[in-house]
Amino acid sequence: MPEPNRLLRAVREATASRQVAGAHMSRRELADAAVAWLHETTGRTAALDAHYIAKLERGVVRRPSQHYRAALRAVLGVAADVDLGFSAHRPPALVATPPVGAVATPNTVEELLMSAAEESSGFLAWAETTNVGELTVDQMHAEVRRIAHSYLKAPTLPLFARTKALRDRAFTLLAGHQDPRRTRELYAAAGWSLTVLSWISVDLGRPDAAEDHARAAWMCAERADHNALRAWVRATQHTAAFWQADYTAAAQYAADGLSYGGTGTARLFLSSALAVDLAHAGQVEAAERALLRAQHVAETAAPAEDELAGPLTCSTDRAGSLWSDAELALGRADAALSFADRAVAAFEATAEQRRNRGSERMARLQQVKAHLALGDLRSAEDALRPVLDTPAAQRVRPLVHRVTEVGVLAAQAGGTGGAAARRIRGAVADFRGNTVATRELGP
Repeated sequence: MPEPNRLLRAVREATASRQVAGAHMSRRELADAAVAWLHETTGRTAALDAHYIAKLERGVVRRPSQHYRAALRAVLGVAADVDLGFSAHRPPALVATPPVGAVATPNTVEELLMSAAEESSGFLAWAETTNVGELTVDQMHAEVRRIAHSYLKAPTLPLFARTKALRDRAFTLLAGHQDPRRTRELYAAAGWSLTVLSWISVDLGRPDAAEDHARAAWMCAERADHNALRAWVRATQHTAAFWQADYTAAAQYAADGLSYGGTGTARLFLSSALAVDLAHAGQVEAAERALLRAQHVAETAAPAEDELAGPLTCSTDRAGSLWSDAELALGRADAALSFADRAVAAFEATAEQRRNRGSERMARLQQVKAHLALGDLRSAEDALRPVLDTPAAQRVRPLVHRVTEVGVLAAQAGGTGGAAARRIRGAVADFRGNTVATRELGP
């Protein structure tokens, strides 16, 4: 038997000076007053009754819902949950059924009926307790949206810490008790935060760590039964595999993700990513077919909104950067330059609050590489200049990798490029030397 809750003492003390029909406030009167307060202040109709108050007094229910706690504080005139004996830190626990031997055998039919009713009332009291309210879940989803929107606009490491804190909070709440619908929403919030952690881990040069986050995110997507989350987890797994040069695995992730990408812009990203993966894997015909399918998706898909922004959304300009990458891997520099030019122009025409600077930089580097492949070093130097202005804290590992590729290509063109090639190589060396990710994570 659990220890009695301090609510019993709180009720007695709080009602010592309140006389209801000449007597102290009864359990039923306390329940009725709490129900009335809830209806007046929130419009909610509650099932709180005298049986529930009795469970609170005996400690069978350790921590009711936040709405019930607020009502009891107001009616009893106390400031904090601890004044009622409710822990401020522990989620409610399911009270185990007492051993059969501990329960007195009913002597009459009436006792049997009332005992069964009391047990059912106890189950109801437990079932409606929760450590998560609607506003808590909404706030968590809003926070992960803010984080994604801030990505590559704010310093990366503090953003990683914010995302980790959000993930930890979701994990803690999932260890408690809540309505199954809230549980699914919590799994979705945890899954989105894990997906962002995975993406940031790639950008900070640890795609192996990203894989661990992504596997946990996939489990959350399954528990939440959330297709948009499934699609973006696969997109993130593609990205982690791609930056480890495992193009076959990257293509498998992208292809599987397409089976879940019916909403938002995940289908556009995944179909474009698949073309890039296949092109880098040397599967020319399959890459060409995938590239055509990706362009068809861009032309025919209806405008769609994603749950998150930043890396977990794909505009046609971002897709164009991926198409440029695929064309360059297929050895078609003219087509690559055409796609990159259009993508950069589209980025430049986008309102600042919606502009994806990270994808824009990658598109500009596709321009640079295409110009170098075509032997136009002066145009390559001009296209590289905006990338070199990237703040040091936002020079993530994939960006540094692409800039390094530019330096290699410039060195290969040194004999024909002369001074322009030397300037590009010097600018690349300076860029790498002033990069947070490079200094902290090694070459």
